Amino acid sequence: MFDRMNLQVLANHARGAAENMAHTLHRTAHSAFVKETEDFTVMLLNRKGETFAVPMDLGATWYPGLTFGRAIDMIEDYKPGDVGFTNDAYSSYVATHTPDTVLWRPVFYDGEIIAWTGGHIHNTDMGGAVPASLSRALTEIHQEGLRFPPMKLVNEGVFDEHLMRIMSTNVRKPDLNVGDLKALVGALITGERKILAMVEKFGKDAFLDGVEALLDHSEAQARDVLASIPDGIWDFSDYADEDSTEANPVRLRLKLTVKGDEAILDFTGSDPQLASSLNVPTGGDPRHSVLLVGIYYILYTLNPKLLLNVGMTRPFTCITPEGSVLNPVHPAAVGMRSLTCARLRSVIFGAFSQAVPERLPAAPAGNNCIVNVMTTDERTKRTVIAAVNPVVGGGGGMPHRDGTNGSGADAAYLKNTPIEITETETPVEFVRYGLAKDSGGAGRWRGGLATEMAFRVFAPDSRITARNRDRSFFRPWGVLGGKAAGLSDMVVNPGTDDERHLGNIDTAVLQPGDVLEIHSAGGGGRGHPFEREPWRVLRDVERHYVSVDAAEREYGVVLRDGQIDEAATVARRADRAMVEGHFDYGPERTSYEAQWTPEAYDQLHCILNSLPIHWRFFIKTEIFRRMEDRSGATGVQEAFDAVCKRFPEVPRTDNAFKAAAE
Repeated sequence: MFDRMNLQVLANHARGAAENMAHTLHRTAHSAFVKETEDFTVMLLNRKGETFAVPMDLGATWYPGLTFGRAIDMIEDYKPGDVGFTNDAYSSYVATHTPDTVLWRPVFYDGEIIAWTGGHIHNTDMGGAVPASLSRALTEIHQEGLRFPPMKLVNEGVFDEHLMRIMSTNVRKPDLNVGDLKALVGALITGERKILAMVEKFGKDAFLDGVEALLDHSEAQARDVLASIPDGIWDFSDYADEDSTEANPVRLRLKLTVKGDEAILDFTGSDPQLASSLNVPTGGDPRHSVLLVGIYYILYTLNPKLLLNVGMTRPFTCITPEGSVLNPVHPAAVGMRSLTCARLRSVIFGAFSQAVPERLPAAPAGNNCIVNVMTTDERTKRTVIAAVNPVVGGGGGMPHRDGTNGSGADAAYLKNTPIEITETETPVEFVRYGLAKDSGGAGRWRGGLATEMAFRVFAPDSRITARNRDRSFFRPWGVLGGKAAGLSDMVVNPGTDDERHLGNIDTAVLQPGDVLEIHSAGGGGRGHPFEREPWRVLRDVERHYVSVDAAEREYGVVLRDGQIDEAATVARRADRAMVEGHFDYGPERTSYEAQWTPEAYDQLHCILNSLPIHWRFFIKTEIFRRMEDRSGATGVQEAFDAVCKRFPEVPRTDNAFKAAAE
């Protein structure tokens, strides 16, 4: 039996093992997206395939609550040296889009499996309709590249060359895929070696008992955090800008119920599954890791000593109705699920912000645009496909400091690649890479600044994919008097006669000499801007974070010749606007919700949920088309009546029309 001190010793050993796995992968990977951006995970798993340890310094932070059990069970007869793998989002729901290849390896001791090592890499490309495999415009998973259900990649230490040949034939840069896969296998072997060392140190039975104790301890820590939050029910909604090429918003809704040391996250009322790739494949799992990523951040913010493992998910239950954007049915496309997951995190942050406003920040940027380039290197005449850099926005203003610039909170794990490395490996020239002035939400604690990046291409028909483009219409919200942040944008040839604003379009074709500029959203502000000390505002101006005009307009600080005009500042701040409500959403959402009220959405979902799943997105789109001069629940019903008149094929069940009428 482990006491508290010895349990911490085991936790340190386990984390150290996971860190060693991460270093092995990081140092031997081939693609820039893995070795520089660090879009990968590694973890240690108990006998049931539940994560009990993850690294803290390398890799993505999405999956400390992941369980491999369903995938493990789909393969029979494991032997030492075997490695299972899958990248199919609908087979076991461990992988969540095709570029994420998930691997796991059994750890044998005395002839039995005592643990597993696991992890994933994000392949730069897995084939499919577009370079890098991902675009919002794709409508079914068959367009998103090659898929493998759970099967053995390595048999007793030998790679299955038939599978490797199939993959190499169907992807655009096979050397990168093969190199990264072998690097991950090497990491799994490192983890196996470290687990066996722990077994030798602690003994087999003590190790097995200790692993379960780690999960129990994390659960207890999570329950302590929940117990510190008042019991209550909080409702919050947020929007992704566009649900498809139809460009209607995606609404996610959460009813958070906290009672004692448990919480229910009910996502009923979120939009139906989409005819685009923004769906999030969870299989209805009430504790699926991608549903709870926002929870991991909340828990760790409120208790930085939290052990990150499956145990912390136990106090939470998620409700995701089948056929919704958070629980789609096959063959719905899912490649851009990370965009929706970013908004999912914003929804969770917003609900908990109401529950414990004194302890949590404003909204982070909530968009992590990942830019890939497919072009011809004129130096070698070879085709190059590579990740250029993630464009991640600012963090929300904190209770005790400004939001982090350019690396916002829930997407901060995506590391930037040094420009010199990118320009060496990819034939592009950077024109600008830095922070965007006036992009952070104004507040007592300012929101973090957005990132902006611009680069030039040199070859004809250079194809760009910039996935997760969002927040070009709905701003990251401010709290407690703080202001919403600046919006994102993507522009071709900025400042020229050929300037084109692309909004949320995530693919583009550039010609020689074209410049693509992308900038993210900023983070929301926290607290009234007029409460920010004038010297902080002056420092922001000196650092080019805030313009002189914004200093006066947003913060009430008047500057003359680089100095604070104290008398004018006092007079300006006397004209302080009253703060109404917990959130500032910005004028765009306020205007939108004047038409699309909560009652309108209730009516919309009442109608949609009464229809077969394959009708719902079509009917949603048709209703939106007819809402131009309508508003509220009555307007939605009138629009639906018009749709039924135009399309008599709409299933005319009594329940459907009764639900709509009510």
